[in-house]
Amino acid sequence: MHSIAEDRTLLPEHREEIAGLQAFLDRTPTAVEPALLRGPDGAAHSLPSEVYEALLVVVRALAEGKAVTVAPVNTTLTTQEAAGLLGVSRPTFVKILDDGGLPFTRPGRHRRVLLADVLDYKERRRSQRRRGLDELTRLTEDSGLYGD
Repeated sequence: MHSIAEDRTLLPEHREEIAGLQAFLDRTPTAVEPALLRGPDGAAHSLPSEVYEALLVVVRALAEGKAVTVAPVNTTLTTQEAAGLLGVSRPTFVKILDDGGLPFTRPGRHRRVLLADVLDYKERRRSQRRRGLDELTRLTEDSGLYGD
């Protein structure tokens, strides 16, 4: 069976049911056994962990009244796509590549990066910022400049 994945935006139309589902998911501990999806015909199928995690993200956002867009993302990104994911300009992203911040390939004239590498880089940046803020807070507290 071949299907073409397409973008789909979901609006929080059934807020009460979504809130109930979120409450159920929040009460449910992370299980060793995979979650099950039961179809209208009663057939059940286990959910891979990445599908279950996606469900949690979607339900949480819809419960907050947010719309959710589900869209397939290529595992290989252009520099423009990667820059958008990181929230930087394309020239800034190209500089990151040129400085060795991320591996890339050049199958033709244009550079390509792996989505996993971009996500790893994003997480490293977030961790570095967190460590920097923690250090700044510690220095401020040590110098007595941090108010009670």
